[in-house]
Amino acid sequence: MTERETVATATAPGKPAEAAAIDRRLVPPMVLGSVLNPINSTIIAVALVPIGAALGASPAQTAWLVSALYLATALGQPVVGRLIDLFGPRRLFLASTSLVGVAGVVGTLAPDLGTLIAARVVLGFGTCAGYPAAMALLRAEARRTGQGSPAGVLTLLAVANQTVAVIGPLLGGLLTGLGGWRSTFALNIPLSLLAVTLGALRLPKQLSEREPEERSSDAPGPLGRIDLPGMALFAALLLSLLLFLMHPHADRWYLPPLTLAAAVAFTVRERRAAHPFIDVKVLGGNTPLLATYARALAAYVVAYAFLYGFAQWTEEGFGLSPLQAGLVQAPTFLVGIGVSVLAGRRGGIRAMLLTGAVGQIAACLLMLALGGHSPLWELLVLAVVFGIPQGANGLALQNSVFLQSDPARTGSSAGLLRTFAYLGSMVAAAATAAAYGPHAGTAGMHQLAWIMLAAAVLFLLLTVFDRTLRGLRTPPAVAR
Repeated sequence: MTERETVATATAPGKPAEAAAIDRRLVPPMVLGSVLNPINSTIIAVALVPIGAALGASPAQTAWLVSALYLATALGQPVVGRLIDLFGPRRLFLASTSLVGVAGVVGTLAPDLGTLIAARVVLGFGTCAGYPAAMALLRAEARRTGQGSPAGVLTLLAVANQTVAVIGPLLGGLLTGLGGWRSTFALNIPLSLLAVTLGALRLPKQLSEREPEERSSDAPGPLGRIDLPGMALFAALLLSLLLFLMHPHADRWYLPPLTLAAAVAFTVRERRAAHPFIDVKVLGGNTPLLATYARALAAYVVAYAFLYGFAQWTEEGFGLSPLQAGLVQAPTFLVGIGVSVLAGRRGGIRAMLLTGAVGQIAACLLMLALGGHSPLWELLVLAVVFGIPQGANGLALQNSVFLQSDPARTGSSAGLLRTFAYLGSMVAAAATAAAYGPHAGTAGMHQLAWIMLAAAVLFLLLTVFDRTLRGLRTPPAVAR
């Protein structure tokens, strides 16, 4: 086996298989880096109640453990993604994944909820680089190998995230049962060490080929293309918006005007900048990509409300243990893996999105039929149904961004996809806190289900009326 090992690519019927082009050595760090965030999203879902009991915190207070991670990551992913576009993935990947280990130590030793929240903020910044780095590496490999879209590896990333989502709640319940909730933070220490080691050994020091405009002799160096004012204004915009979404009360009336002012200033700055952080001229003209971001926002309101809100109800409203709650959610992610694999082989993005939309609506309706005295099998049926959009939407949204984004800004575009997903998680966290109050009861779960249903219907409408999706597809991935 040569140093440059390969992954098989799709070929037309009747033609011999082409020599593979994707370097296998890149796959382990890409996959591990991309799953650091979802594993920390899912592993804590069943630990929120034990943390609240140990530290005397209500569900509304422990919701900050969810919000803090996504607040930091929503801010950091586009910024880190743009830096990856300019400097390459290696340095950003190593720096970020090192922070994951730091967060693991702080969380394991945390004496109170405030310190735990701080650890989750550090963890959010630490997981910023994995996904944009993977997408940037895939874009570079696609250029090097001549593949328009490495569908097999894109599907692998989606399936890896689904697999981690299966493991997360189960592992969270198991670790909480064996070593207490602190062990869910300690897990990040070995994960960080492994990610840093793989990144140092396998990631290239620089991408072998850049976009033509970045190779121009007239273009400034990477440092000259860092738009610090644009990044600062974007951070102000997003921070004020997310703080309001996390606690949308009248006493925070000043946050929406601040968000609007930051948005206007950011737009003016980016339109005038020679090398903008986010090219609003290009992005504003890329309606299909904007629609994809809107769909991501709606889809993840539903997904994260189910992940966190439903998990809390199964423990407090239905009486399951953390491990049992994790087992109940396992079918969601197992079905999601199967759906991702099947959808990846077909490649039709619109069909995936429509399937996900219908699955979300059906699952929300089933949630409205559940109660504290429902048989356990009904919860399992709901988990199975939720697995359909879990698998279809994630893969379809990821592939959409890969095909619709400016190749020179793949990292920042991928980061923005995650930012919109985290905006959805913020809305979901705020909705969960508002619906439950001090106790995750059945009435609150039904109120949450109505909010989720509204987001699912919006997702369906955004898909049905988007004509640009009709011809959008990735080359089907071929199983080996």
